[in-house]
Amino acid sequence: MIEAWRTAIAKLTDGEMRVRGYDVLDLMAQRTFTDHVALLFKGQLPSLDERALLDAVLIGMAAPGPGAPSCAAARLAASGNRASLSAAVAAGILTIGDEHGGAGSNCMELIVEGLAMVARDGITIDDAAARLVDRERAAGRRLPGFGHRVHTNDPRTPVLFEMARQRGLAGDGVRFTEAVERALAARVRPLTTNIDGALAALLHDLGYPPPAGRLIFIIGRVAGIAADVAEEHEREKPMRIRVPVVYDGEPPRSL
Repeated sequence: MIEAWRTAIAKLTDGEMRVRGYDVLDLMAQRTFTDHVALLFKGQLPSLDERALLDAVLIGMAAPGPGAPSCAAARLAASGNRASLSAAVAAGILTIGDEHGGAGSNCMELIVEGLAMVARDGITIDDAAARLVDRERAAGRRLPGFGHRVHTNDPRTPVLFEMARQRGLAGDGVRFTEAVERALAARVRPLTTNIDGALAALLHDLGYPPPAGRLIFIIGRVAGIAADVAEEHEREKPMRIRVPVVYDGEPPRSL
């Protein structure tokens, strides 16, 4: 006998669909997609303030433009494979990792570690942040969630943090990332919290575990990837993307 798979997320029977115990038809009529995302991950519906904050996070993640690796890869796949929209979207998702889109999860792990130091060693958040900055600097590693290749100061972060404060949702996650900023400025150079770090701080304060940092990023970014794929199909010719290549290998030689 094949053992049944288990799930606490969704139940589907003839004529009935439930998510975390709620009737899907009621959710469709009375709740938002962002509510549904929170319900899927945490098993409970968010408050109006939590919804507004998660909504803002998803919008901030959605569409950075075709210069981002995930959107660029999706457009490249859409340019060469006109038959499959899903393949192009999947190509974009497959670029997401530690260097692109994964910093949120990694930063959440850093926050958890730093706050554990505070509780275990009886030190301040600033002291814990300084320890971690010193450790990562000595190892030659960048701190995930800080600095940005385009923005000197990521304009999305202060908006998100102010929203969290106004709604009483800013907690130790926000405080810890701001302490890391201070430690970086004192020990390395000014590097402000980017959107991945803001995502990490806010999801931590909303009670999400570290893997959610990457997964929530994917949910938001898929909207932007899909839009890029649609635009590539609607506006551009197949195989229009030609990447400039400079050969720097051996000169012509004979056998």
